[in-house]
Amino acid sequence: MDTIARLVKEKPVVIFSKSSCCMSYTIKTLISSFGAHPTVYELDQIHNGQHIEMALVQQLGCNPSVPVVFIGQQLAGGANQIMSLNVRNQLGPKLLEAGAIWIPVWKEKK
Repeated sequence: MDTIARLVKEKPVVIFSKSSCCMSYTIKTLISSFGAHPTVYELDQIHNGQHIEMALVQQLGCNPSVPVVFIGQQLAGGANQIMSLNVRNQLGPKLLEAGAIWIPVWKEKK
């Protein structure tokens, strides 16, 4: 958990991903479409990726292990939770609140 806390510290958006995961790609694309520039850790390409993946599963209960998104240093969830936030028009405001974006670029549902 200390490793994860250190990796997400002072970063508005962090995505733990795998380069071969299509859902990771989808979530990275979705968050980037708001104008955010997430910090992305590709667990299959970094030296301690397996250790981080085990911590995500065992300590945080993330299943599947990727993608996992932190917004404002808080666990926002995996692909289902991020897509749900987007459908409910709550992802943009969370990104804005975390300082990941500065201008609201989403349309409010009426």
